[in-house]
Amino acid sequence: MTHAVSSTLAIHGGAGTIRREEMTPDREASYHAGLRRALAVGHRVLSAGGDAIDAVVEAVKVLEDDPLFNAGRGAVFNIDGEQEMDAAVMDGRDRSAGAIAGICGPRHPVLAARAVMERCEPVFLAGPGARAFCREVGLEHCEPEWFVTERRLAALDEERARRRAGRPDERDEESRHGTVGAVACDRNGHLAAATSTGGMTGKASGRVGDAPVIGAGTWADDATCAVSATGHGEVFIRYAAAHEIDARMRWGGQTLEAAARAVVDDVLAPVGGSGGVVAVDNSGRVALPFNSAGMYRGYVGVDGLLHTAIHREDFRVEKMDQ
Repeated sequence: MTHAVSSTLAIHGGAGTIRREEMTPDREASYHAGLRRALAVGHRVLSAGGDAIDAVVEAVKVLEDDPLFNAGRGAVFNIDGEQEMDAAVMDGRDRSAGAIAGICGPRHPVLAARAVMERCEPVFLAGPGARAFCREVGLEHCEPEWFVTERRLAALDEERARRRAGRPDERDEESRHGTVGAVACDRNGHLAAATSTGGMTGKASGRVGDAPVIGAGTWADDATCAVSATGHGEVFIRYAAAHEIDARMRWGGQTLEAAARAVVDDVLAPVGGSGGVVAVDNSGRVALPFNSAGMYRGYVGVDGLLHTAIHREDFRVEKMDQ
């Protein structure tokens, strides 16, 4: 006997949110609109009978093109003034996965990760070899200037000045880091996850966070859940955050909500793991816990109602444009 499945998509635009007291109405509206665009694109894939992996990739592509979020266009800069982007995808049907790190050039790093999953034997490519692979498979590339935004340059200048002056790091989470990601359950109960990021402002050259690390920032298995994480990547890696949610469901019998909440609040938070996750199980139930001040996030189910939120407020709900 099969269980009931509700096709669902959940997304995040990062746990690095602007402080609530500094969020203007116009900026708030722009973030909600960006989240809704990504949800709508992914929902159209699912409602047409598409696979979960296609839905998450299409949703993340929208967020990568939106300079409000730290992925693709608008990615942050490392300490040397370069943009190094990471991404991963995972298909819950057979745990197929692909990841890429330290690249700049492909318009959509998430498509680079998918190409690794589908078109080469390695699961994870990084650095010059990754960049060469992206060229070889014909991914759309943009000039370096296309990815640059004044806001991210200003954030790097401020961080360099802070370090030169030896001041404590009192930046808000939005100024430090951010990530985008999506998880989905399709009508057949298949799960998938995708995550993409520019990393942390002023990060060391070559630094890789949790986003492309399978089992840390990205995970999907039809038997349990799909997870995309955002936050302090080093901690998420050390505690295998995404896979820990899977393990608690698989071996501990916990629900998605209980497992995701326990990992975010009881495992990550006590050791400095600020951030959160979006997750979905094979019935289409979602969980979006976070321990930070906020997390750009949203979800949409079969009814097509787009739910979006930023801080600890009620979700805004809007109907999808037909």
